[in-house]
Amino acid sequence: MLVFLGLPLFYMELALGQFHRSGPISIWRRICPMFCGIGFGICFVSTFVGAYYNTIIAYALYYLVMSFRSTMLYATCDNSWNSPDCVGPLDMANRSNMSVSSAVEFFNYHVLEVHKSQGIDDLGGVKWQLLLCLIVVFLVVFLCCWKGTKSTGKAVWVTATLPFLMLFVLLVRGLTLPGASNGVIFYLKPDFSRLAHLEVWVDAAAQIFFSLGPGFGALIALSSYNKFHNNCFKDAILTSIINCTTSFVAGVVVFSVLGYMAHLQNTDVESVATHGPGLVFVVYAEAIATLSGSAFWAVLFFLMLIALGLDSTFGGLEAVMTALADEFNFFQKRRTLVTFTVCMYCFLIGLPAVTYGGTYFIYLMDTHAAPISLIFICLMEVVAVNWIYGVGRFADDIESMLGFRPNIFWRTCWSVICPVGLFLLFVLSFVGYQPLSLDGYNYPGWAVAVGWLITCVSVACIPAHIVYMFFSTPGTIAQRWRLMTKPQVETTAPPISKGEVTSTRSVLRQNGLVAEEYGAVHNRNGVVNV
Repeated sequence: MLVFLGLPLFYMELALGQFHRSGPISIWRRICPMFCGIGFGICFVSTFVGAYYNTIIAYALYYLVMSFRSTMLYATCDNSWNSPDCVGPLDMANRSNMSVSSAVEFFNYHVLEVHKSQGIDDLGGVKWQLLLCLIVVFLVVFLCCWKGTKSTGKAVWVTATLPFLMLFVLLVRGLTLPGASNGVIFYLKPDFSRLAHLEVWVDAAAQIFFSLGPGFGALIALSSYNKFHNNCFKDAILTSIINCTTSFVAGVVVFSVLGYMAHLQNTDVESVATHGPGLVFVVYAEAIATLSGSAFWAVLFFLMLIALGLDSTFGGLEAVMTALADEFNFFQKRRTLVTFTVCMYCFLIGLPAVTYGGTYFIYLMDTHAAPISLIFICLMEVVAVNWIYGVGRFADDIESMLGFRPNIFWRTCWSVICPVGLFLLFVLSFVGYQPLSLDGYNYPGWAVAVGWLITCVSVACIPAHIVYMFFSTPGTIAQRWRLMTKPQVETTAPPISKGEVTSTRSVLRQNGLVAEEYGAVHNRNGVVNV
């Protein structure tokens, strides 16, 4: 999945953004105008994900604040929200079938207060502590993004590097815990029977997309600021290796702690392992509470989660803001307004996530906001670039930047393997779809319909724009098709970094022009000074 889908898509988007120097919407006019809907779909996906994803960061922020208390509230059973069946983390070995972990009760009955909601059709009131944390998170995002890559770049030095240090410290501590080896063995032991389940393949694809970022627009937007001759191929390989290594190490960190918890509870790792926010805010928090110096480890862990979350948010929202600024003249010199508008839009969409029934809303968004949409968007990207724009022309573009052409492996992945693989995954997403349910609660029909509507909003942008272009373009059907698929480039080559000299033969070819090689100086906005 990584080698034949994730990495080729990652490399392709980096190369597209770097060559065409445009945001996720306007770039498609330089490739295949009728697919500009891809950019609008990307914007919807990124804002939908940003809306609920920041709520998870708000959870981590609340836990971080609670970690500075003299007593870890999720490690005690003498609080107003605790039940008679509550058992602290140090007494889990003596629990009965009726016992409930103090960390579970803290998360469900204090942080979420989910017992005050009967389901998604009864969200209840707003949890004001989480609302306050969500406001703080969006305020941080706004302050870090309002000046564009200039301010975001400085923030990323902290949010992207600090987690590596914290992860290493947690890795060392986790591996020294009793029972950690059992958790690591459970993590590394493959279960090949799971490959027969359709949802496993779809989940694996979703993990690749969320991990590497293709389809979110961040790769296109951020690489558009690269120097024209930057080695994006090297960037793609190194970044993917670092990303996968980090994910693997993070898995070891998590499962070493799960092994430790299984050791404390005299049970197996599988019975301790869970998924979703519960893994982080229940199991891991519970494990931290049993360690000496638990406050230090809690602060370290939740700071790492916040930094990782903010880093991901910066990329997704930067893609939207770059897309709007490049597409609409009104926003080009109003960066503060764009940033505020996008942050406020995501904040308002995410408000249901901080209600008592917010967990039902988050699960709905997590299921429908991105996975299927991302697969379809990436499918349309490879079709537009490699089937209509042309894989040969795309290879020429890369050669003009890097000095060498992509070999047969990359061209085969882009033109054959990725389209076929993404199409199969898209079909499997529907075949393997299960009715929405969460912890025994079955979502009502209207909620499922809303979920599919969220999916369709981003997916429908692509065919809707194709239909719009078809009826708004003059001429016969053949003439319309030619105009809809012909790159709409200015009278010059795609802009490159100001002050940089390059040959323009290859880049002018996409506009049907063949020019003599000459030196040209371009800036980010496409103005040429010869």
